[in-house]
Amino acid sequence: MADDIGDTLTALEAVVNDRLAAGDGTASYVASLAAKGRGKIAQKLGEEATETIIAALTEDDAALTGEAADLVFHLTVLLAERGLGWDAVAAELARRHGTSGHAEKAARPQ
Repeated sequence: MADDIGDTLTALEAVVNDRLAAGDGTASYVASLAAKGRGKIAQKLGEEATETIIAALTEDDAALTGEAADLVFHLTVLLAERGLGWDAVAAELARRHGTSGHAEKAARPQ
C-alpha cells in the first residue's frame, strides 16, 4: 500500500506543478488559487484542516476521508508554491524516524 500512496502523491504533485507552471488563473483551480497568493493558499489549507477536524469529530468515515483528501491536496499546492514537494516532507519524516516525539519536540529551537 505504501507504493500506492507514494505513487498517488507523486502524481498529484506532478499535476499541481504543471498547473502552477501554466500560470493561467482561468485554466485551473490550482492556478487560480496560486494567482491569489500564498496567503490565500494557506488560508484554504487552514479551512480544510478545520473541516477535517470537524469531520473527525462529527461525521462518518467517508466524510473524514474526503476532507483528508482536500487537506492533502491543499498542502500539496502550498508546498509546490514554495518550491517544495513530498520528497522534502518524506526526508524530514525519515530524519525523525526512531526519535521519541517528546525528544524531537524538546530539541526544537524555542
